[in-house]
Amino acid sequence: MNHHAATLAPSPIGLPVPAEAAARPRFVHQGIAFGCDYNPEQWEPAVWRDDVALMRDAGVDLVAINIFGWSALQGPDGSFDFTALDEVIALLHGAGIRVNLGTATASPPPWLTTRYPEILPVMDDGTTRHPGGRQAWCPSSPVFREHALALVEAVAKRYADHEAVALWHVSNELGCHNALCYCDTSVRAFRAWLQRRHGTIEELNRAWGTSFWSQRYTDWNEIGAPRLTVSTRNPGQVLDFHRFSSDELLDYYRAEAAVIRRHSDRPITTNFMVTAHVKNLDYWTWAPEMDVVANDHYLDHRLGDPRTELAFAADLTRGLAGGEPWLLMEHSTGSVNWQPHNLAKAPGEMLRNSLAHVARGADAVCFFQWRASLQGSEKFHSALLPHAGTDSELWREVLELGAIVDRLEEAAGTRVVADVALLFSWEAWWASDAENRPTHAIEYLDQVHALYAALHELGVTVDIVRPGADLTGYALVVVPGLYLVRGDEAAAVDAAVAAGVHALVTFYSGIVDEHDRVRPGGYPGAWRDLLGIRVEEFAPVLPGTALSLESGASASLWAERITATDAAVVDVFADGPAAGRPAITRRVGASGSGAGDAWYLGTLLEAGDLRALVAHVIAGAGVEAEAGASATVEITRRVGDDRAYRFVVNHGADDVELAARGVELVTGDAVTGSLTVPAGAVRVIREEASA
Repeated sequence: MNHHAATLAPSPIGLPVPAEAAARPRFVHQGIAFGCDYNPEQWEPAVWRDDVALMRDAGVDLVAINIFGWSALQGPDGSFDFTALDEVIALLHGAGIRVNLGTATASPPPWLTTRYPEILPVMDDGTTRHPGGRQAWCPSSPVFREHALALVEAVAKRYADHEAVALWHVSNELGCHNALCYCDTSVRAFRAWLQRRHGTIEELNRAWGTSFWSQRYTDWNEIGAPRLTVSTRNPGQVLDFHRFSSDELLDYYRAEAAVIRRHSDRPITTNFMVTAHVKNLDYWTWAPEMDVVANDHYLDHRLGDPRTELAFAADLTRGLAGGEPWLLMEHSTGSVNWQPHNLAKAPGEMLRNSLAHVARGADAVCFFQWRASLQGSEKFHSALLPHAGTDSELWREVLELGAIVDRLEEAAGTRVVADVALLFSWEAWWASDAENRPTHAIEYLDQVHALYAALHELGVTVDIVRPGADLTGYALVVVPGLYLVRGDEAAAVDAAVAAGVHALVTFYSGIVDEHDRVRPGGYPGAWRDLLGIRVEEFAPVLPGTALSLESGASASLWAERITATDAAVVDVFADGPAAGRPAITRRVGASGSGAGDAWYLGTLLEAGDLRALVAHVIAGAGVEAEAGASATVEITRRVGDDRAYRFVVNHGADDVELAARGVELVTGDAVTGSLTVPAGAVRVIREEASA
């Protein structure tokens, strides 16, 4: 077994690293940080003192403050008042608690949007969004940027050398609500971005395919943002607008970071939102700009399997961090307040959620927020200190978690081991889920999550990497529904297979290039030769229509008319629009002597059948699953130069027994051959590095 991630270079996977990155400050913390967001402006000063004392009781050692502090710091006359913030920072510092200091720019105060209404964002239907919520600003607005950077300047100058400041926190969840702005200011910025990207109007016309529907442009000023139209919009324009919008907010991040760096040598980050329902920022392009990668994650009960999505998000965040440890900047002790059904966590679930992130590379466990708000939009969002106070089961669980995080201190800085890489792309997500596509019954994440879930249930740890990443050292690369892929990115998979890596590619992959232009000659376009197949036609079926394979496997939603040109047929459609055609193929030694096998899956298998196929593929690739892992028992390893840790998270209702030797850190017990992990519990075994 060739454990890959334990020896990765400390830079984001597959990303060009800026020249100055090596000289950037690193976030250094003793052990694994345990922390929260704190919003002292919601409370009287007497409460601050009680809060800091309780933070010490809980073991909190990193607190994010001044996230939404703009209206408390600056009035309409432009003057600043740091009296309260000074006091809060002094209280935290006096208690030995380090500060993750926000720049306070996430939401402008009402006086600013009243005075300058042109900074308000405009939606794709042309309507303006007004103050009263948060992030009521256009990312392209020079007026907003002028005032926001003046605030950052004042904050950075005042606290640059304060001993309490361990980390700078730019804005908050950038693009959560305002990533796509369609106002006239954004249109002008979009045109400038297009000129830089395409160079000439002729090249833009080629990239967008504007000969279709008489859309050919003759001047840059003819181009607008892709607001709603009476039909469907140009997909090339929509795709480029997503790219522009991600770049525009990244440029804003850079602007704040540049101001901070003029005054401070402390590390800088912002909190990503790597989760299933936030898709507007391409974090592969953002990650190289971070001194440390941080993520906010909340269980999403709109999904069929929120717990597996948590694992996926954690693995993807680790991928963004290049295998380096990362920070869980926010998650919840219990329910959130923004889903249709906000479910409380079961006893022990907060602990399992928290340590599942640590098991997958997080070196910080932080929450939104410290004390539950009494007013405002998030008053029913859970917190470390609930409305019920310290005489509550939740508070007792918080104390337990804080103590356990302290016991895991020695695991900080280690890296997760994985033998399987899964390609993931925000660009493919944007392009694949377009207005016009073969079927709206399947979205990009459906395939991604299905393949990840199969690997997860089989006990296989996965590195999630960007297309074009170096795949050296992996045993298997999985390519689920990667609709958009560049030529060099496709070639990276070809090269890996030629070098002996096995591949599993699923339907709707390799179809278009970076301009959303179909590769002619039959699907799957970029990987026809690698896979030894040719798809003549997609043949999706209506929801509720069952598909059967000759092996007895069940599928749904997608079929296609496949011809095996240089691949063995593993299974065949027994019915449906592709009856008698291959459904699963395998090209053995796909690129010659010493090459890996290249598998293709041309339908959406039911979960059990998909898991069986993936089990067969990983066995052929020589990937060893973690013994004892299952759909309810997560087992993950973190490895350092001279130590190794096995994390076991038992989500099930039954105790499990595992072979193990070493020291169990949660209980402090020696393990001399076997370990029982109680139902609902987490255990972490320090093993020999070679175990």
